[in-house]
Amino acid sequence: MSARAAGQLEVADIFRQYGMVYRSAHPMPLNRLRAMRAIETCRTADQGGHVDECEHCGNKVISYNSCRNRHCPKCQFLKKEQWIEAREEDLLPIPYFHVVFTLPDKLNPLVLRNQEVLYGLLFKAVSETLMELAVRT
Repeated sequence: MSARAAGQLEVADIFRQYGMVYRSAHPMPLNRLRAMRAIETCRTADQGGHVDECEHCGNKVISYNSCRNRHCPKCQFLKKEQWIEAREEDLLPIPYFHVVFTLPDKLNPLVLRNQEVLYGLLFKAVSETLMELAVRT
């Protein structure tokens, strides 16, 4: 058990508990299977490890290796925090909010074949939505 708070779940815990059943019911591409497996085994004996020993008191601590997968929340935590910090430096000193507009992925084949029309409609809808929100605030 890691040094996290009792009752605090991680993605790896969920993958370890339910991953096998999920994978058997939902076929996935090899790259997703590999990412899932890497997250499941991150910082466990499966990844190997090393022993750190204090030069003064001789206390030994076993540390397990990270998977280093770019999708792993444990391995990418520091990079994510650094990215957020860098983005905060880019912010203007005014109140604002970030909005993301998306389309359902089921529309991807339609959008691919009709990009000019559908992106035009999307940006028109985005523009109208933002104008309406601006009036309300």
